[in-house]
Amino acid sequence: MDREFSSLQKAWNARLNSDLYGQRSQNETVNSRLKRKYGAFVRSRRWWKQFRELVVGCLTHNIDKVL
Repeated sequence: MDREFSSLQKAWNARLNSDLYGQRSQNETVNSRLKRKYGAFVRSRRWWKQFRELVVGCLTHNIDKVL
């Protein structure tokens, strides 16, 4: 059974860049891995502390990956 697309969905599909979409897939994989390993939320209340917490988490992930 074939799926029928509306004209709007066909336009969206035509604009997709397969190279960039592959990068999105990699990004989603890393985000999922970070959530499983370090938790799905940030503990800080201020935005700059939240950002710092996310940066530290990413750095920790990269160090774990290298080791």
